[in-house]
Amino acid sequence: MKNLLSSPTYRIFSLRTEMEKLIMLSILFSCGLIVTRIFHTGRLTFVFLVWNLFLASVPYFFTNLLTSKPGWTDKKPLVIFFFLVWLLCVPNAFYILTDLFHLGDKHNETAVPLWYDLVLILSFAWNALLLGILSVRQMEKILLRHASWKHELFFLYPVMWVNALGIYTGRYLRYNTWDVIANPFQLIHDIGHVLIHPFVFHDAWGMIFCFSVLMTLIYLTLKNLALSFPRNPLP
Repeated sequence: MKNLLSSPTYRIFSLRTEMEKLIMLSILFSCGLIVTRIFHTGRLTFVFLVWNLFLASVPYFFTNLLTSKPGWTDKKPLVIFFFLVWLLCVPNAFYILTDLFHLGDKHNETAVPLWYDLVLILSFAWNALLLGILSVRQMEKILLRHASWKHELFFLYPVMWVNALGIYTGRYLRYNTWDVIANPFQLIHDIGHVLIHPFVFHDAWGMIFCFSVLMTLIYLTLKNLALSFPRNPLP
């Protein structure tokens, strides 16, 4: 049992902090809302949010894997590889914010109050956002071992800009993360078309800019809020 508790696999998947326990409790609440809605309506209207939340947990899995293996973070080529893979996946953690667009979908066909669907979608978006923020924070700490920047925004804003581009690519161009492997040339063509024609795709650039700034502000706010609390508060 002692060997099992000290194994890398256990450390990756175990709930090691109060934050992880709270996130798991919040995820169970979200899934409970989905199950209740299915039983009440007999429809699977928002069940896709469960899959989206799973995808949102993937970048957190990668950074958790790295932080659980200190020897790996000392190897710069390995860190770069993980960073590139992570950068492809991390937009999934913030993508669920746009699932609020589905609020009201098929609402007139069911007896579910609109406020219930709002809480349901917000809960999934909140869980994914927390997983994304924690993953970005972990990656920031990992990269600081190999690089230094004068200000955290030199790391943060490019990551959030890529996040926003990924959100736009998924929501409007309808690509998925695995299209990087399954359909890379068409993906590069369509993204490149948006990037080199900013005046034609001004709505896309507006969305990318607004989302990147919003996510940057959310990250900085939560990060500084966490740092503002003492490590050993009085009882």
